Amino acid sequence: RLTPVLSLLPLSLFVYFCSFIPTIISGSSIHFNYEWVSSLGINLTFHLDALGLLFALIISGIGTLVFYYSSYYMKDYHGQRRFYGFLSLFMAAMLGLVLSENIITLFIFWEMTSISSFFLIGFNQKEQASRRSALVALSITGLGGMFLLGFAVFAGIHTETWNISAMLEHSAIFSEGWLGTTLLVLLLVAAFTKSAQFPFHFWLPGAMKAPTPVSTYLHSATMVKAGIYLLLRFAPHFSEHSFFHETLLIFGAVTMLYAAYHTLFRTDLKSILAYSTISALGVLVFLIGVNTAYSIMAAYVFILVHALYKASLFLITGIIDHQTGTRDVSKLRGLYAKMRPVGIAAFIAAISSAGIPPLIGFVGKDLIYEGTLHHSQDVLLTTLALITNVLIGYAGFAAGIKPFIGKTLPSLANVKAPAKTLWLPPVFLAILSIIFGLFPGWIGSLLYPAVAASGFPSPSELKLWHGFNLVLSLSFVTILSAILLFVFWKAEAKKERFIERFNVVSPANLLQQCVILFEWLAKRYTVLIQNGYLRKYVAVMMLIFAIIMGVHVATSPFNFINFSQMQSIQWNDAAVVAIMFVAILFCVFAKSRLAAIAGLGIVGYCMCFIFVFYSAPDLAMTQFTIDTLTVILFVLVLYRLPRYLKMSNTLNRIKDGGIALFLGAMVTLMVLEVMNETPDKRISTFYAEQSYLLAKGKNVVNVILVDFRGFDTFIEVIVLAIAAIGVFGLLKLHLKRNEK
Repeated sequence: RLTPVLSLLPLSLFVYFCSFIPTIISGSSIHFNYEWVSSLGINLTFHLDALGLLFALIISGIGTLVFYYSSYYMKDYHGQRRFYGFLSLFMAAMLGLVLSENIITLFIFWEMTSISSFFLIGFNQKEQASRRSALVALSITGLGGMFLLGFAVFAGIHTETWNISAMLEHSAIFSEGWLGTTLLVLLLVAAFTKSAQFPFHFWLPGAMKAPTPVSTYLHSATMVKAGIYLLLRFAPHFSEHSFFHETLLIFGAVTMLYAAYHTLFRTDLKSILAYSTISALGVLVFLIGVNTAYSIMAAYVFILVHALYKASLFLITGIIDHQTGTRDVSKLRGLYAKMRPVGIAAFIAAISSAGIPPLIGFVGKDLIYEGTLHHSQDVLLTTLALITNVLIGYAGFAAGIKPFIGKTLPSLANVKAPAKTLWLPPVFLAILSIIFGLFPGWIGSLLYPAVAASGFPSPSELKLWHGFNLVLSLSFVTILSAILLFVFWKAEAKKERFIERFNVVSPANLLQQCVILFEWLAKRYTVLIQNGYLRKYVAVMMLIFAIIMGVHVATSPFNFINFSQMQSIQWNDAAVVAIMFVAILFCVFAKSRLAAIAGLGIVGYCMCFIFVFYSAPDLAMTQFTIDTLTVILFVLVLYRLPRYLKMSNTLNRIKDGGIALFLGAMVTLMVLEVMNETPDKRISTFYAEQSYLLAKGKNVVNVILVDFRGFDTFIEVIVLAIAAIGVFGLLKLHLKRNEK
């Protein structure tokens, strides 16, 4: 069993990052560079600024509590070392992602988070639902990773730098035009898939099959906010693009309303929290799209607010499940009498999610309304934010208050109080929500530089109380509406079944139908193309190759026949070519395998004569040796095969002959074209000059094979040896008569 001592790893990282807070508050940043693939300009470059520090503190801080919590929660699970290994890998990947200054290393860490989360979501590998959820999550986030790679390559090539900060100096390519739009689409798909925006949101509820510590760490506090981090990091680059903020507004609004509405019908605690998390992520995208100083500050504050209350609620859900054996909110009531510290922490987290003072959630809600009210479409955006906040507040009450109030159900009479290791982390998060709510200026001093880096002047100082104004009225309406909704709306199984009727048009089901269609097409394609006949595979490849060369010949007219060169052909050249032609016809129409092999041998020996005529005796000897060995091997192998049989009809042979002639003609024309090009002799000159100086050899070909390409030749020899062993084994193989 692993002990809580393992939590010292993320705790030490948290303390380390805390030491940089004074430097970041002063407006400075910290850089670190380690050369990696310097020839390509790809280095391990890290940059710690206000945005990176906020995420680093959340990753290491929440990580400390999750590690500590897991030491007890996972004690009965098999593979604890594997769990902590994946969890540590994920933490390292997330830290690398938010601190990377090089866009390629950011992509590498991005993919590491997807891979490590795949193993964590599917940790209960014996359960089919867990394996399927892990595959769906990996597929969706992996798709986003592919788009992020495209964004990184396009941006790096056109700005001639892989450094993210240096890309700001080329902000013109991120604005209008096909390139800016392409980069915008690539970035948005990457961010939306990772941060579960509609229509890519459905992988997140499925990921709740993971153990509760995984859901807490990955799906509330860290990984799902990686896409938000990406948007915040690159938002200044796209500030001039006309569609950037409008797109974020639309997708953010749809996501936050759609997911928040779904919380009304869910009865599983994890499902409620999953959909409210999707809604919160939509709020963050929505706030970035609003693009005012207050909305950007609200986004930064809400990242912290959501991490505190949602991580606490997930941990509490794990405690409830661990102690009662159920997460069905309709079967939970009166747990406060059994677990008072957990109930207090849950109550604080719930009222923080609803934005009730003096919690930090109240400050976050105020900033959201400040941000929308400073937009030109203030009424519409504020209304959307108000509805979403009411539903998120209801979800917090349903998950954090309902299981603890009322009279204890008979089925829960024997529930025991949880271990201190389980309830200390959510209590600590609840305390932080109170402290930051009473002293929001502490957070503000850290976030002001981040807002300034986004191109906005810092808004007014963060305070708990700003007097009686419109924002306070909106907050009061939000709180009252959430309370009334919680009191009068009862989530039931029949309501959940009602909403599930519409799953047929859900993005998840539509994607599943696309998968089924893809599998059907793949089977049809396999039957048509991958039919198991080697001769058909070779014919298809030769035909495609010939067509490609034919297109080149047709679109690039060239005088392929040079009659002045034909006048220099000698009688011996013509004689050898004539012999080769006759030998080829003999091979094609031979009725015996051995006769065909003999014809191929004649073709090879004729090539030896051509090498001799053109003063290449070393190549002639090599050709002679290889051709002799090839003929011998063919004879040894084919001698044991059954009698020569015609395996194709006349029509197929004509077809194959036509493909062969077409390919041969195209290759001939391409060779003639190459021969008439002015050769670039830099490579051959290099080898001629350096062969004796570097390898002490006068035969340039031998030096290239043995010295300059020594490892290639060595590997080729190994391949030939393995093939020879295989042939020898086949020759020695004696099958019984009843074996087929």
